[in-house]
Amino acid sequence: MLASLLSPDWTAGTTLAHLPLQQLLERPQGPIRALVLDVDRTLLPRRSATLPPSVEQWLRHAQSLMPLHLLSNNPSRRRIGSVAAQLGLPFTTSAGKPRRAALRRVVAELGLEPDQIALVGDRLFTDVLAGNRLGLFTVLVRPIGPNGDPCPHDQVQSLEIRMSRWLGALVEG
Repeated sequence: MLASLLSPDWTAGTTLAHLPLQQLLERPQGPIRALVLDVDRTLLPRRSATLPPSVEQWLRHAQSLMPLHLLSNNPSRRRIGSVAAQLGLPFTTSAGKPRRAALRRVVAELGLEPDQIALVGDRLFTDVLAGNRLGLFTVLVRPIGPNGDPCPHDQVQSLEIRMSRWLGALVEG
């Protein structure tokens, strides 16, 4: 059971800035119609409050195709709110992932079936676990570096992948 909850539906192998949206829109099971996005290390590099240009461009394109919601465990409404304000997006801080309460509220606000919503994040034990617990389509991306490319030395995601595999999860990467 835990193994399936730690197995993302799609291990993208790249950062959000290079995630091909078309694959989400053309899924055989039906298109993804909304995105819930983690913030720290998914949209923003470590210790930064500025979106890399490639991430901002990707977000603006995604926003033209479907609703987006920023969902962060970070308690800083100022930091997460400033990112959300740049794009005019709704956001949730102190989400408590992998707990489901905040994510349930977001799903209800979106008014879609869970399998029509993708949760995109860089962590298995928070993002993927929370999304899978509610039946969302989960996408694991690589943590982002300052220029929008993958962070070359992310030890946390590597450790989570090793631990998840040890538990029987199907995780590429």
